[in-house]
Amino acid sequence: MSNALAIAATTRTLRNLLQLQMPLVDTDLSDLEVTLQPPDVARKGISKAQLNLFLYQVVANVAWRNMDMPGQVRAGESAAPALALNLHYMITAYGRGETDLDAISHRVLAAAMSTLHDSAVLDGNDIRSALPGNDLADQFERVRITPLPQSVEELSKLWTAYQTNYRVSAVYEVTVILIDSRQVMRSPPPVLRRGPQDRGVSTAARAAAVLDTLAYPRAQAAIRLGEDLILNGRQLTTEYTMARFSSLRLDAPVEVAPQAGGRAGSLKVHLADTAEDANAASRWAPGIYTIGLVEQSPTLPALLSNELPLALAPIITVSPLAAAAGAITLHLTCLPRIRDGQRIFLLFGDRVVSPQSMSNPADPHQPTDLVFSLSSVAAGTYTVRLRVDGADSVPVDFSGNAPVFATDQQVVVT
Repeated sequence: MSNALAIAATTRTLRNLLQLQMPLVDTDLSDLEVTLQPPDVARKGISKAQLNLFLYQVVANVAWRNMDMPGQVRAGESAAPALALNLHYMITAYGRGETDLDAISHRVLAAAMSTLHDSAVLDGNDIRSALPGNDLADQFERVRITPLPQSVEELSKLWTAYQTNYRVSAVYEVTVILIDSRQVMRSPPPVLRRGPQDRGVSTAARAAAVLDTLAYPRAQAAIRLGEDLILNGRQLTTEYTMARFSSLRLDAPVEVAPQAGGRAGSLKVHLADTAEDANAASRWAPGIYTIGLVEQSPTLPALLSNELPLALAPIITVSPLAAAAGAITLHLTCLPRIRDGQRIFLLFGDRVVSPQSMSNPADPHQPTDLVFSLSSVAAGTYTVRLRVDGADSVPVDFSGNAPVFATDQQVVVT
C-alpha cells in the first residue's frame, strides 16, 4: 500500500506523462503547457496551447473498502483496511491566444486522450520519479486510468459549479489508490488445541427444536406447581433435553427434564410441588417466565430452541374465610415464595388492593406471608385472587364434574 502522498503522486504522474507524450503524438504542440488549476483560473496568464488537469472528485472504492490487503493480514489477524480511493479528473483543452481559429484545442484534447488511452496503467518508474518519498508504485494493486462517460447534462452541472464558461473537456477515473491505515494490526497467539483432546470443530447435522405452542392444564390462564405443561412443536426429543424456565426474578434458570407427550410432536413437563421437591418454594417465584428447550449432547454443542412466554400462578391460602361486614384484615400465604421487587395485588371481588405487609420466613421451605387491609366491605361472598407480576392465582375447583369457584378461595362477609 501507499502513504499519504499517493493522491499528489498520482496527479503529478499524470501531468508528467501528458507533458512528455502529447508533443510526440502531435508535433505541432511543442509549446504545450499542462496545468493543474481549477477551471475558473486555469487560463489566466497563459496564451499558448494548454491542457488543464483538474482533480474534481475523490470517492471511496467500494470493492476495496473492507478488504484486508493480501500478504499483510493472515488468517486470524485483524487490521483496519486501507483507505481505498478513486480519483476523478477533468481534462480541459485550450488553443493559442484568445481565439482558436485552427481548433488547436481539439488537437490538444485528442493528443491527451490518445496518451491516456495508450498509458491505461501507470508505470511504476514514472510514479516514483513524480514525487520524492511516495510509495504508490509499491502498492499491491496497479493504478489504472479509465474514461468516465458523462452526459451533456452532467458536464453542464460541473461547469456551472466552476462558475466559468464551458470548454471542450473529458472526464477520467484513476483507480485504485490504497493509502495505509495507521492503526495497529492485531495478531492473536497461535492455537494450541482445537477443542477437547484437540478434536477440532464439532458439527451436528440436525436442527434445533422448535416450540409452536404450549398448553396449560384444563385451559387455565397459568400453570401451578404440581401440574403438567404440554409443549407442542417440531424436532422435539427427550434425549439429552431439558426444559429451561427463565425469569428476571430468578438468579438462574430452572431446568426440568421433559417426558414424552401423548402424541407425536409434543412433550410433557411436570412442575414438582413442595410435596415432591422440598426446595420448590424457594426454587421458583410466581410470575412471568419464558420456556425453551436445551439439548446438550455430551460430545456436541448445545442446541437451543426458541422460547415461549409462560405464567406461573401463585398458590394461596386465605384466612379468615368468614368475616363481619366493615373493615377486614386478610392473611394470605403464597407458594412459591415471592421475591423482592415483585408487583403484588389482591383481587377481592372487583377491588384491587396493595399489601399492607409482606414477609418471607427464615425457613426457605415456608411460604410468603401477606397481610391486606380492606375497609367498608359489604355483606356478600367474595372470590379472592392474588396477582404477582401479572400472574393470577387460580380460584377454581376442578375436582367435580364441572369447574366451580373454590370455597377456600372465597371470603363470606355477613
